[in-house]
Amino acid sequence: MLYFDHNATAPLLPEAREAWLDASKNYPGNPSSQHRLGSRADTALQSARLRLAEFLGCDAFDIIWTSGGTESNNTVLHHFGRALAPDREVWVSDLEHPSVLETATRWFGPRMRRLPAERNGTVSLPCLRQELPRHRPGFIAVMAANNETGVLQPWQDILELCRRHDVPFFCDAVQWIGKMPAAGLGQCDFVSGCAHKFGGPRGIGFLKCPSGIALESLIQGGPQEEGRRAGTENVAAAVSMVAALEAREKAMQAGEHDQRAEWRNRFEREMMNRLPGSEVVGIRGPRLWNTVSALMPEADCQHRWVVKLDKLGFAVSTGSACASGREESSHVLTAMGFSAAESGRVLRFSSGWETTEEEWQKLLDGLEKVQADAATPMEA
Repeated sequence: MLYFDHNATAPLLPEAREAWLDASKNYPGNPSSQHRLGSRADTALQSARLRLAEFLGCDAFDIIWTSGGTESNNTVLHHFGRALAPDREVWVSDLEHPSVLETATRWFGPRMRRLPAERNGTVSLPCLRQELPRHRPGFIAVMAANNETGVLQPWQDILELCRRHDVPFFCDAVQWIGKMPAAGLGQCDFVSGCAHKFGGPRGIGFLKCPSGIALESLIQGGPQEEGRRAGTENVAAAVSMVAALEAREKAMQAGEHDQRAEWRNRFEREMMNRLPGSEVVGIRGPRLWNTVSALMPEADCQHRWVVKLDKLGFAVSTGSACASGREESSHVLTAMGFSAAESGRVLRFSSGWETTEEEWQKLLDGLEKVQADAATPMEA
């Protein structure tokens, strides 16, 4: 099976697996315990925290370990839901992951203003530039890279605007980290990330938040993480996540992501040539090097494409794994101006660092075969 669903989850890296096994063996103690085994576990945990902070460009005390991106996102919105005045408005991008949009809706309801998107898949910067001088929301939430389309959001520009107008900025960087350099993200007030999107283990993530604020903790019951997140920390998973990130950052320093972007671009050109009527969503803007959101020809619906490709040995998806199985259209594509019928024809192909140029070519051949089989009339 050729795997093109890395935006949902990525296979565990050998470096991450080795780090997890080593940490599980050498640091069996609870990092909150006072004995030597506990102290050793705590030292390993703090070393991983410091290394992650170095990648992000923030203070190690700003890092909180969590179970993943969804918990991190919920923690931020829970904090603001408890800390902001009850009449304070908040601004959230129309393109956000369900763990941000749905949680923000729960906490803020009509006080949540949704920031519109452009047709190219980015949040509307002109709208922000026009509105921020007039209003000061409690916070602004815009992701770094979209999980469905791979479109990179102008988070650096938004950060600058937020700084200028003294507005806290929350950036969901789950899809960015491990695929794009993490440097600079630590300047955002709040940043969420998780390991399994870039080859680390499932069940571990982080939240970067200012260490000087009184964070309204989502999980109560213990003094761990300076009282900001109760529960025994997963030392082995944290060490493993950082090992995976080190491997990915090293690959980016060597320019390997640029080479893989060329493979992706070649696939897109050939797909649109060999499958008339196909289209790449967000093709006019910068995107993650591994992601293709493809509007397929009108021969069949997206779910049948997924089933047929699966039978041919390709694992692809229809968009966000956290929204799969739902009947409604993708909120991301709707925000970009696509109709429900068009959204029903969109597939997502997301490669990994280990995906080869040859595997992209095999996927193209598979798509062409599915298209040809759909066009062949059934025998009587």
